[in-house]
Amino acid sequence: MAPPAGQIRPGRYFAFFVVIVAALYSLVFFTGDGSPTPKLGIDLKGGTRVTLTARTADGSDPSREQLQQARQIIENRVNGIGVSGAEVLLDGSNVVITVPGDQGEQAKTLGQTAQLGFRQVIAAVPAGQPGGQQPDAGAGAGDGGDQSGEDQSGGDQGSEGAPADENQDSGGAEGEDATGDNQGGGGSPAGVAPAQQSDGDSADNADGADNADGAGNAGQDDDRTLQEEAAEQIRKAKEWRQNPALLPMDPSDQAAMQQAQQLQQEALARLNCDPNDLDPLAGNDDPKLPLVACNQDGTEKYVLSPVFLKGTAINDASSVYNAQEGGWVVNLSFTPQGADTWADFTAQNIGQRAAFVLDTEVVSAPTINQAIAGGDTQITGQFTQSEAKNLADVLKYGSLPLSFESSDATTVSATLGLATLEAGLIAGAVGLALVFLYCLFYYRILGVLTILSLALSAMIVYAVLVLLGRWIGYTLDIAGVVGFIVGVGVTADSFVVYFERLKDEMREGRTFRSAVPRGWQKARRTILASDAIMFLAAGALYVLAVGEVKGFAFTLGMTTVLDLIVVFLVTHPLVAVVSRSKKLSSPKLSGLGAVQRIGESRRAAVRTAVKEA
Repeated sequence: MAPPAGQIRPGRYFAFFVVIVAALYSLVFFTGDGSPTPKLGIDLKGGTRVTLTARTADGSDPSREQLQQARQIIENRVNGIGVSGAEVLLDGSNVVITVPGDQGEQAKTLGQTAQLGFRQVIAAVPAGQPGGQQPDAGAGAGDGGDQSGEDQSGGDQGSEGAPADENQDSGGAEGEDATGDNQGGGGSPAGVAPAQQSDGDSADNADGADNADGAGNAGQDDDRTLQEEAAEQIRKAKEWRQNPALLPMDPSDQAAMQQAQQLQQEALARLNCDPNDLDPLAGNDDPKLPLVACNQDGTEKYVLSPVFLKGTAINDASSVYNAQEGGWVVNLSFTPQGADTWADFTAQNIGQRAAFVLDTEVVSAPTINQAIAGGDTQITGQFTQSEAKNLADVLKYGSLPLSFESSDATTVSATLGLATLEAGLIAGAVGLALVFLYCLFYYRILGVLTILSLALSAMIVYAVLVLLGRWIGYTLDIAGVVGFIVGVGVTADSFVVYFERLKDEMREGRTFRSAVPRGWQKARRTILASDAIMFLAAGALYVLAVGEVKGFAFTLGMTTVLDLIVVFLVTHPLVAVVSRSKKLSSPKLSGLGAVQRIGESRRAAVRTAVKEA
């Protein structure tokens, strides 16, 4: 049985609620950036949202590790386009890119596989070597103690690979990852481009890469956008890292050769190989021009020829354990056209190195041991299983461990976003006003308690929105606003259930004060059951839905939980306080005069029946 009304202590409920509110707003104002405003989605403030859906080769669900890796890579790409406030979040098996403002057009292509190309290594030096030393072309940095051996051998995957002694130039040193390269093998003269590069591609682009002198000071204006600054960084990087003069077309021109060698040394000395720094050329380099680049772990610098084979020519790549080699290897196959190009290149460059370049980073630069016909290639080296798998994934997918397709792309102007926000707020205000008017008209003093409870509920909701934006990157969009408006109806429904239970008890002949604990005991079960069903429905919708519908489900479920807090800690105690006041519980103010008269009539009828008996 419910305790008597006199045993209910509303002060404890109110105190607990005040503690919750104080704790939430302390976190709002004294943690994080201290900004007391929730994060708004692009449909409310303008911007671009792109949803990328992951695909696997066999149609299975991608692993969480793959999704996290892809999210991090795409986030680096977003940061590289020079916009602020961009976010990359996981949404089930989707990656959602959100770029505020009007600088998000490039976000629509960020889920594409990175730019992967094959370039010949013209010169290579360790990252720590002084720039004044002559770079050792082809042989590279064999004395680098932190690099693992890595060779390239031809033939079918079932045929013999390269001899094991090909790796001895590295001294057997273990590398940190699969990006370390064996620097053994012969070298080619610095500055000499391979024969198959003489198709005019480099010359065709000479004018577009190194003649931006007139714009040297144009990027110093304070009012430039971040996107313009990023474009300026790319232009400056191209001037010295993709200068056509790095590789003269005529190797017999001694003056050009000397100039090329000097430019190579200067570029290698100037290049910073810190892996933590973002490369402005990542994904923006010109495949038809030479490139000065680093490997992924920042231990080696390279001068590379123009791309002679694009990554799109790769048909498949896989990591397998080769008992003959005594370790893990990477098997690589090409499309028919790519296999022909690869066969021609390897036949003309035995003993040279071919660099696999991904978004301006050299992921591997193995030595060509023999001409490879048919396109089936095996990359050997001191790989661990994970290193071999990572290299195979890079070659097969680019930098992304998964393939993605754009399932949704939305661009909203800032003006339209503001109009949408205003429309949503107006709709919410109209809805609340109608609820308030109905409650005041039908419940009177209990309607006032409804309004007060909803106002306190709004306080909690607002604080939670701000904190969720900081902690998990939650952004409020128009679907979320709709979820909250529907949630207001759920909360008001809980009040209606409680108040109608009170009326039922009073119709049975009980007074307002005695009806409160009994009515609450019955209403509580109904409220819990109703909110539980609503929460389960919101949870199911959240799991099954994608995009904005998911945001609607999230806010609806959150509002349902907060509804319980308000009803249990605010509404019920307030009704108990009103029931104890003679003035507030008077039929005129409470609006319960009609049910009270019905109850009195029933009590009188019972007394009459008892007397007659």
